[in-house]
Amino acid sequence: MGFPTFWGGVHPPQNKDLTRDKQIEPYLPAGDLAFPMSQHIGAPNAPVVAKGDKVKVGTPLGSADAFVSAPVLSSVSGTVKEVGPRQTVPGSFDTCVVVENDGLYEKEERWVPLPDYENCDPKEYLQRIREAGIVGFGGATFPAAVKFAPPPQDKIKWFIVNGAECEPYLNCDFRLMMESTDEIVKGTALLLRLFPEAEGVIAVENNKPEAIAALSESVARLGVKNVRVQPLTVKYPQGSEKMLIEALTGQEYVVTALPADVGCIIANVRTVQQCWRAIALGEPSTERVVTVTGDAIAEPKNVRIPLGTSIRELVDFCGGFKETPVKVLAGGPMMGMSMRSLDVPAVKGTSGVLALTARSTLLKRASACLHCGRCVDACPMGLVPSALDSLVLNKEYERFEAEGGMNCIECGSCTYVCPACRPLTQSCRDGKSFVMAQRKKRKAAGK
Repeated sequence: MGFPTFWGGVHPPQNKDLTRDKQIEPYLPAGDLAFPMSQHIGAPNAPVVAKGDKVKVGTPLGSADAFVSAPVLSSVSGTVKEVGPRQTVPGSFDTCVVVENDGLYEKEERWVPLPDYENCDPKEYLQRIREAGIVGFGGATFPAAVKFAPPPQDKIKWFIVNGAECEPYLNCDFRLMMESTDEIVKGTALLLRLFPEAEGVIAVENNKPEAIAALSESVARLGVKNVRVQPLTVKYPQGSEKMLIEALTGQEYVVTALPADVGCIIANVRTVQQCWRAIALGEPSTERVVTVTGDAIAEPKNVRIPLGTSIRELVDFCGGFKETPVKVLAGGPMMGMSMRSLDVPAVKGTSGVLALTARSTLLKRASACLHCGRCVDACPMGLVPSALDSLVLNKEYERFEAEGGMNCIECGSCTYVCPACRPLTQSCRDGKSFVMAQRKKRKAAGK
């Protein structure tokens, strides 16, 4: 009997061996740290500190009144050195708070465990999760406190903890499942108090048998009720929300809906662990694990870093480049973002730094579409990527939108299987960006 999976998808080489068995190493940066005011989906923060202010670990640097937002907190103690535009991972210059690290890592005194957290009103969890700045650490960075507060009419049947980590090369979630197993299981049990009628499912791809065994043992040993560990078929992009729901519940739903609309809440394993630490230990969310890997990296590692750490410092901690890379990505090879500079800060969504040589990239020149249909078979969203590519190239954006282009999840499956080497994912990304910009213009004009 096979494990659950979804329609479509691809099987790229996993390339996880470089860091799979590397335990997480802590790194404390020596230089200044920069904190972009937008590290999440939703309204960006406005800086609440000024040059010369003293801060500690957990001090709010930015805040927003909007419901869909999450505060940005300092990950170090020190002095605010600058507030202004700095280059960030996408290459844009965004408002950042720069902190001169004093190396002491003093913590804000107000960060203490939530009193009687196992018996208090679980709604108190939401306030603590928001204050701690917790977002979806799987990549989407949606504010967790918002996700965990669905409308009353949405009856939640499944609380799904996402440990799939289907992106090649990355092992930050796998190592977390191996090294912080009990915290993930305890966090799942704690958050289930928000959804008393739901079943907890910790979903892990079957290429991580050690994590499946460790989590299953922890559930049994801790006596956690109504939580099970579910192995999944190894296929990309198994970790996407729609794919997980389809695999675990057998439900299909319109892509414009939210998971809560079909009775599901999905949270990454690190998000769940961070929620537990914020509630039970009184720790703000100021760090994350990053996989630094690729054949250009001298010493590939999984590293726990304070948010705001320079990517260049992080690469240097891993021995630097043993060979000049032709491509450096923030994230993995399928959905990662090409980096223009290493002098940018790691943020909440930075899951990996992947540096590749010419040997491993095999960049080829794109040719005309062969009309083979492979991209259609691979697309987990049921789209026709080759047609969308043509529409974008011809600037037919209304048709692009009508043909479902905005439903593309940018997983890269179509580009991966295309024998003509067409940048299908990038075309969809460009089309979506244009449509979103037009929508914003119309809204501003009151149309």
